[in-house]
Amino acid sequence: MSADAVAALLTGGPEVADLSLVLPLQFGLGVVGEVVFGVLLWVLDQWYWLLDWVYYFTGVEMLNPDYRYMQRALLVGLCIGVMAPLIGTFLVHRQLALIGDALAHTAFAGVAIGLFLNSVIDLGVSPYLTAVVVAMIAALFIELISEVTDAYNDVSMAIVLSTGFALGTTLISLNAGGLAVGVNQYLFGNLATVSPQSAAILLVLFALIVVTVVFTRNQLLFVTFDETAAAVSGISVNWYNRVVVMLTAMVVVGAMQIMGVILVAAMLVVPVAGATQVSRSFSESLVLSVVLAELAVLLGIGVAYYTGVTAGGIIVLVAVGIYVCTVVLGKIQSALGEQTTPDMGSIDAESTEVGAGVESD
Repeated sequence: MSADAVAALLTGGPEVADLSLVLPLQFGLGVVGEVVFGVLLWVLDQWYWLLDWVYYFTGVEMLNPDYRYMQRALLVGLCIGVMAPLIGTFLVHRQLALIGDALAHTAFAGVAIGLFLNSVIDLGVSPYLTAVVVAMIAALFIELISEVTDAYNDVSMAIVLSTGFALGTTLISLNAGGLAVGVNQYLFGNLATVSPQSAAILLVLFALIVVTVVFTRNQLLFVTFDETAAAVSGISVNWYNRVVVMLTAMVVVGAMQIMGVILVAAMLVVPVAGATQVSRSFSESLVLSVVLAELAVLLGIGVAYYTGVTAGGIIVLVAVGIYVCTVVLGKIQSALGEQTTPDMGSIDAESTEVGAGVESD
């Protein structure tokens, strides 16, 4: 599939209408790039087709084929509802709930770098792509600072957060080369700005995160609950810690499209916190947190569309409301004599069983 053929697909049908989606082809990714983005085109096309049928049968206004941006926003939201709790569950049990904030602020610096380069040298790269690169570098620096200086994780996170946001605000304020940036969409998120290109980036991040967690789940779980035993068994603890923070960076950039820098960390923590109130094991908590996150995203996007308010804020408020409900439910069930709060014994047993499996491998 040539670049011209991809462009013809983009402009010739209702499925996608943004030539920026073929950007990777301009950077010489060759056959691999063409195949990957050909698959992404097909996925977007199938998603549009599915929601078109849902609209015809239900008449839900925001699914109207004329509102492709809303259909893309729903796709992005559903992916975030899986990605964020998938990684957030490990972060919460590691007591790293605030790392999302640190990486979100450094991702903002990545956005600023992309906008700056586009303005000064007309690079033509998506700010979300530069945000991914910068956020992943920042994630590695958080781990590196902790390892080299023996500082607590919250110290390294504070250093990276303040550095990232300072760099971002400095670049935004330079106004070099006629740079004029509307930063609100990056700070607070915006459903209308989910372009085919940014949706494609999100789909790539989604695939990388899910595949990585599937193949490293046992090791990540073992390291999460017992780093010492994991190290004794031969697992590279530092390596898997870096994997977690890099995956977190990917989630943050992906969710930033509709959540914004300020609120993105909430999706890593709030659904997981709610799930832990009514679950008995790590696996149960993981599944339930995804369900709660999807519920918050769908309700939040729906309310945002029909009321005209910022989607990120509504999604977080719905998630917090769901969290309150789970706390109340957990208390009620506990009062009735049922053990519904997180059973650390069962979690430890699960991690021990996983550890034994890893050692036997």
